[in-house]
Amino acid sequence: MKRIVILISGRGSNMLAIADACRAERWEAEISAVISSRPDAAGLDSAAVRGIPTVVVDHRQHADRTAFDAALAAAIDSFAPDLLVLAGFMRILTTPFVSRYAGRMVNVHPSLLPAFTGLHTHRRAIEAGCKLAGATVHFVTPELDHGPIIAQAVVPVLPGDDEASLAARVLQAEHEMLPRAVRWLVDDALHVDGAGIVRHRSGEPQAFFSTGLSAAAADAAPG
Repeated sequence: MKRIVILISGRGSNMLAIADACRAERWEAEISAVISSRPDAAGLDSAAVRGIPTVVVDHRQHADRTAFDAALAAAIDSFAPDLLVLAGFMRILTTPFVSRYAGRMVNVHPSLLPAFTGLHTHRRAIEAGCKLAGATVHFVTPELDHGPIIAQAVVPVLPGDDEASLAARVLQAEHEMLPRAVRWLVDDALHVDGAGIVRHRSGEPQAFFSTGLSAAAADAAPG
Protein backbone atom coordinates (compact mmCIF):
# COMPACT_ATOMS: atom_id res chain seq x y z
CA MET A 1 0.00 0.00 0.00
CA LYS A 2 1.61 3.24 -1.16
CA ARG A 3 1.35 6.29 1.07
CA ILE A 4 0.73 9.64 -0.66
CA VAL A 5 1.13 13.09 0.85
CA ILE A 6 -0.29 16.03 -1.12
CA LEU A 7 0.88 19.63 -0.70
CA ILE A 8 -1.52 22.49 -1.43
CA SER A 9 -1.78 26.23 -0.94
CA GLY A 10 -5.34 27.00 -1.99
CA ARG A 11 -8.61 25.42 -3.05
CA GLY A 12 -7.10 21.99 -3.57
CA SER A 13 -9.20 20.95 -6.57
CA ASN A 14 -6.36 18.83 -7.97
CA MET A 15 -5.94 17.23 -4.57
CA LEU A 16 -9.63 16.32 -4.58
CA ALA A 17 -9.34 14.85 -8.08
CA ILE A 18 -6.54 12.58 -6.84
CA ALA A 19 -8.36 11.60 -3.64
CA ASP A 20 -11.60 10.83 -5.45
CA ALA A 21 -9.85 8.77 -8.12
CA CYS A 22 -7.90 6.86 -5.46
CA ARG A 23 -11.13 5.91 -3.74
CA ALA A 24 -13.24 5.25 -6.84
CA GLU A 25 -10.59 3.18 -8.61
CA ARG A 26 -9.43 1.41 -5.43
CA TRP A 27 -5.77 2.17 -5.86
CA GLU A 28 -3.23 0.24 -3.82
CA ALA A 29 -2.60 3.53 -2.05
CA GLU A 30 -3.94 5.93 0.54
CA ILE A 31 -3.83 9.70 0.85
CA SER A 32 -1.99 9.83 4.16
CA ALA A 33 -2.16 13.59 4.59
CA VAL A 34 -2.82 16.93 2.95
CA ILE A 35 -0.37 19.62 4.02
CA SER A 36 -0.94 23.31 3.31
CA SER A 37 1.40 26.29 3.42
CA ARG A 38 -1.60 28.49 4.25
CA PRO A 39 -3.98 28.03 7.20
CA ASP A 40 -6.87 29.51 5.20
CA ALA A 41 -6.55 27.11 2.25
CA ALA A 42 -10.04 25.89 1.36
CA GLY A 43 -8.62 22.50 0.44
CA LEU A 44 -8.01 21.73 4.12
CA ASP A 45 -11.74 21.60 4.83
CA SER A 46 -12.40 19.56 1.69
CA ALA A 47 -9.76 17.01 2.73
CA ALA A 48 -11.09 16.81 6.27
CA VAL A 49 -14.61 16.08 5.00
CA ARG A 50 -13.12 13.06 3.21
CA GLY A 51 -11.42 11.89 6.40
CA ILE A 52 -7.93 12.80 5.23
CA PRO A 53 -5.56 14.09 7.95
CA THR A 54 -4.54 17.71 7.43
CA VAL A 55 -1.55 19.73 8.59
CA VAL A 56 -0.66 23.41 8.22
CA VAL A 57 2.94 24.54 7.94
CA ASP A 58 2.45 28.29 7.65
CA HIS A 59 5.29 29.81 5.68
CA ARG A 60 4.70 33.15 7.39
CA GLN A 61 5.68 31.64 10.74
CA HIS A 62 9.24 30.86 9.65
CA ALA A 63 12.17 33.22 9.37
CA ASP A 64 13.35 32.12 5.95
CA ARG A 65 12.91 29.51 3.24
CA THR A 66 15.36 27.11 4.88
CA ALA A 67 13.48 27.15 8.16
CA PHE A 68 10.16 26.67 6.40
CA ASP A 69 11.49 23.74 4.40
CA ALA A 70 12.84 22.09 7.54
CA ALA A 71 9.44 22.35 9.23
CA LEU A 72 7.69 21.13 6.09
CA ALA A 73 10.02 18.14 5.79
CA ALA A 74 9.38 17.20 9.42
CA ALA A 75 5.62 17.27 8.82
CA ILE A 76 5.92 15.23 5.65
CA ASP A 77 8.25 12.64 7.14
CA SER A 78 5.88 12.01 10.04
CA PHE A 79 3.63 10.29 7.47
CA ALA A 80 6.47 8.31 5.83
CA PRO A 81 5.18 8.87 2.28
CA ASP A 82 6.17 6.87 -0.77
CA LEU A 83 5.03 9.70 -3.02
CA LEU A 84 4.81 13.46 -2.55
CA VAL A 85 2.50 15.41 -4.89
CA LEU A 86 2.62 19.20 -5.28
CA ALA A 87 -0.92 20.10 -6.35
CA GLY A 88 -1.20 23.87 -6.45
CA PHE A 89 1.58 24.32 -3.88
CA MET A 90 2.76 27.90 -4.29
CA ARG A 91 6.16 27.87 -2.60
CA ILE A 92 9.63 27.59 -4.13
CA LEU A 93 11.54 24.78 -2.44
CA THR A 94 15.25 24.74 -1.62
CA THR A 95 17.69 22.36 -3.29
CA PRO A 96 18.28 20.29 -0.10
CA PHE A 97 14.52 19.80 0.27
CA VAL A 98 14.12 18.71 -3.34
CA SER A 99 17.07 16.34 -3.04
CA ARG A 100 15.53 14.77 0.06
CA TYR A 101 12.53 13.59 -2.00
CA ALA A 102 14.26 13.05 -5.33
CA GLY A 103 12.45 10.55 -7.53
CA ARG A 104 9.29 10.54 -5.43
CA MET A 105 8.10 14.15 -5.66
CA VAL A 106 6.00 15.37 -8.58
CA ASN A 107 4.42 18.69 -9.52
CA VAL A 108 1.67 19.85 -11.87
CA HIS A 109 2.51 23.08 -13.68
CA PRO A 110 -0.02 25.01 -15.79
CA SER A 111 1.92 25.19 -19.04
CA LEU A 112 3.37 22.89 -21.65
CA LEU A 113 6.89 22.78 -20.24
CA PRO A 114 9.54 23.79 -21.03
CA ALA A 115 7.47 26.77 -22.19
CA PHE A 116 6.36 29.37 -19.63
CA THR A 117 8.01 28.31 -16.41
CA GLY A 118 7.14 30.34 -13.34
CA LEU A 119 4.03 32.49 -12.89
CA HIS A 120 1.35 34.03 -15.13
CA THR A 121 1.56 31.16 -17.59
CA HIS A 122 -1.86 31.67 -19.19
CA ARG A 123 -1.38 35.40 -19.73
CA ARG A 124 2.00 34.77 -21.30
CA ALA A 125 0.63 32.06 -23.60
CA ILE A 126 -2.10 34.40 -24.87
CA GLU A 127 0.32 37.29 -25.31
CA ALA A 128 2.67 35.02 -27.28
CA GLY A 129 -0.14 34.08 -29.65
CA CYS A 130 -0.09 30.40 -28.72
CA LYS A 131 -2.81 28.30 -30.36
CA LEU A 132 -2.40 25.52 -27.79
CA ALA A 133 -1.84 25.63 -24.05
CA GLY A 134 -1.95 23.06 -21.31
CA ALA A 135 -0.33 21.59 -18.23
CA THR A 136 2.54 19.28 -17.33
CA VAL A 137 3.12 16.71 -14.61
CA HIS A 138 6.83 16.30 -13.95
CA PHE A 139 9.30 15.03 -11.42
CA VAL A 140 10.60 17.88 -9.28
CA THR A 141 14.27 18.81 -9.60
CA PRO A 142 16.18 21.76 -8.11
CA GLU A 143 15.65 23.85 -11.25
CA LEU A 144 12.23 25.50 -11.03
CA ASP A 145 9.55 23.91 -13.23
CA HIS A 146 11.96 21.50 -14.85
CA GLY A 147 12.52 17.80 -14.38
CA PRO A 148 11.52 14.71 -16.38
CA ILE A 149 8.06 15.08 -17.89
CA ILE A 150 5.55 12.40 -16.90
CA ALA A 151 2.46 13.62 -18.78
CA GLN A 152 1.08 16.64 -20.60
CA ALA A 153 -2.46 17.82 -21.24
CA VAL A 154 -3.22 20.03 -24.24
CA VAL A 155 -6.15 22.42 -24.69
CA PRO A 156 -6.89 24.96 -27.44
CA VAL A 157 -6.51 28.66 -26.93
CA LEU A 158 -9.87 29.91 -28.17
CA PRO A 159 -10.65 33.24 -29.84
CA GLY A 160 -11.56 35.73 -27.16
CA ASP A 161 -9.83 33.83 -24.36
CA ASP A 162 -8.56 35.85 -21.45
CA GLU A 163 -6.32 34.68 -18.64
CA ALA A 164 -9.23 33.46 -16.51
CA SER A 165 -11.04 31.50 -19.22
CA LEU A 166 -7.87 29.78 -20.39
CA ALA A 167 -6.88 28.99 -16.80
CA ALA A 168 -10.26 27.33 -16.21
CA ARG A 169 -9.88 25.18 -19.32
CA VAL A 170 -6.37 24.11 -18.35
CA LEU A 171 -7.43 23.35 -14.78
CA GLN A 172 -10.15 21.03 -16.02
CA ALA A 173 -7.54 19.17 -18.08
CA GLU A 174 -5.31 18.92 -15.01
CA HIS A 175 -8.14 17.21 -13.13
CA GLU A 176 -8.18 14.50 -15.80
CA MET A 177 -4.41 14.11 -16.21
CA LEU A 178 -2.98 14.38 -12.70
CA PRO A 179 -4.86 11.44 -11.12
CA ARG A 180 -3.82 9.26 -14.05
CA ALA A 181 -0.18 10.23 -13.65
CA VAL A 182 -0.29 9.59 -9.90
CA ARG A 183 -1.94 6.22 -10.52
CA TRP A 184 0.96 5.30 -12.82
CA LEU A 185 3.40 6.09 -10.04
CA VAL A 186 1.41 4.07 -7.53
CA ASP A 187 1.45 1.13 -9.94
CA ASP A 188 5.19 1.52 -10.72
CA ALA A 189 4.20 1.83 -14.37
CA LEU A 190 6.87 4.39 -15.28
CA HIS A 191 10.61 4.35 -15.79
CA VAL A 192 13.11 7.06 -16.65
CA ASP A 193 15.47 6.06 -19.46
CA GLY A 194 19.13 6.95 -19.79
CA ALA A 195 18.28 10.21 -21.55
CA GLY A 196 16.01 11.33 -18.69
CA ILE A 197 12.81 10.62 -20.63
CA VAL A 198 9.88 9.17 -18.68
CA ARG A 199 8.34 6.16 -20.43
CA HIS A 200 5.21 4.20 -19.57
CA ARG A 201 6.21 0.55 -19.29
CA SER A 202 3.15 -0.62 -21.25
CA GLY A 203 3.20 2.23 -23.76
CA GLU A 204 0.11 3.97 -22.44
CA PRO A 205 -0.20 7.47 -23.98
CA GLN A 206 1.28 10.19 -21.81
CA ALA A 207 -0.42 13.02 -23.71
CA PHE A 208 -3.99 14.12 -23.01
CA PHE A 209 -6.06 16.21 -25.41
CA SER A 210 -9.18 18.11 -24.37
CA THR A 211 -11.39 20.79 -25.88
CA GLY A 212 -12.19 22.00 -22.39
CA LEU A 213 -15.55 23.22 -23.66
CA SER A 214 -17.28 22.41 -20.38
CA ALA A 215 -14.78 24.52 -18.46
CA ALA A 216 -17.45 27.12 -17.70
CA ALA A 217 -18.18 25.06 -14.61
CA ALA A 218 -14.62 25.56 -13.39
CA ASP A 219 -12.86 28.67 -12.21
CA ALA A 220 -9.31 29.94 -12.37
CA ALA A 221 -8.31 29.34 -8.75
CA PRO A 222 -4.88 27.67 -8.32
CA GLY A 223 -5.11 23.85 -8.47
